Amino acid sequence: MAKIHEDTVLERETTRQKPPPLYKVLLLNDDYTPMEFVVVVLQRFFSKNHEQATRIMLKIHNEGSGLCGVYPHGIAETKVNQVILFAKEHQHPLQCIMVQE
Repeated sequence: MAKIHEDTVLERETTRQKPPPLYKVLLLNDDYTPMEFVVVVLQRFFSKNHEQATRIMLKIHNEGSGLCGVYPHGIAETKVNQVILFAKEHQHPLQCIMVQE
């Protein structure tokens, strides 16, 4: 008959999954897209209020690019595609990119 040891404690192995990589979504400056259109994009697709959107738009205008948000890959990719499609529909060359953090 097998003897059972009641004082034996089994330790549970915990495997920690790394969080998914995050991506910065950036808008790039160009000489043709109106500033107010960029503000609309930031409000519509990145949930920025008018003041935040204006601040980011000015950063894009003055520095060449501006951070819109940081997201997991799928969300970042969707936002980039939405912005590019919206800009094309309105005949603006606004570019939106994602870069891994």
